[in-house]
Amino acid sequence: MNATENVSWVDIENLILSLSNEILKLPRSFSSITTLSRGGLIPSRLLADVLDIEKIYVDQITVSSDSLFVDDIFDTGRSFNDVLLRVDDPSKFIFTTLFARRGMKYPDQLIYGTQTLDDSYVVFPWDKIECEKSLK
Repeated sequence: MNATENVSWVDIENLILSLSNEILKLPRSFSSITTLSRGGLIPSRLLADVLDIEKIYVDQITVSSDSLFVDDIFDTGRSFNDVLLRVDDPSKFIFTTLFARRGMKYPDQLIYGTQTLDDSYVVFPWDKIECEKSLK
């Protein structure tokens, strides 16, 4: 395994507040949040609290452009591209992540909290057990 970048809960809370401020600057609001069960569920819940969004949809086949899409990291762009194919109106789609992999080309629809330091594997507090298992 490559080097790791461990993220604390304090880091997450700070990124959620920063992301919330960026989202609130947009000239629109969102009726819901849509996410993937692996990775995006916890950031979605935290953002929903701060943004006062009540509905969170998980692993949807079709994604509404009226829904803010949330994931933990924009890494290879694969999740973004997969989800973009399922959005009802891609021109209105917003994809939000806590981290964006440094050195990647970012789509215009991406809002992220911070860039990774390098190409290290980012270990979120909710990934620690999974990461420890993979080291065995």
